[in-house]
This record gives sequence, C-alpha cells and structure tokens, in this order.
Amino acid sequence: MRLRDVAVEVGITERAAQRIVAELVEAGYLERSREGRRNRYHLHPEQPLRHPLEQEHAVGEILRILADRKAVAPA
Repeated sequence: MRLRDVAVEVGITERAAQRIVAELVEAGYLERSREGRRNRYHLHPEQPLRHPLEQEHAVGEILRILADRKAVAPA
C-alpha cells in the first residue's frame, strides 16, 4: 500500500503520514529498505508501546487484536 493511500484511509495528509512514518523509523518501530524507487517497511512487533503505563505490552499485541476484530466485524 502506498503511503498516500494510507493517509487517505486514516484521514490525514500525505505529509503527516510521512512524518509519522519517519518518527516510527527513528524510534525503531519500523525498518525502511529501498526496492528500486519504492520504500518498503518492516514492522518490529516486539517493540514495547511508548507510554510508560503500557510498556509491558508490545505493538504486535495491539495489531493482533485489531486484526481479529476486523476479521469478525460484519461487512
């Protein structure tokens, strides 16, 4: 999915999406690699959440919950 498409899907500008992705790369949540003219991103789901009260939980846990809910939700 292109970053432009992600921005439209979540209702933010493409520039805002670029800034968020850059921050996630800098913080170690995403890893960027180049494939031709495109950037590919690899998520590190084992990374802890950033808020001090939630640091015992990993990013992947939230993504699994959201994916499960989407799979169960009626269309």
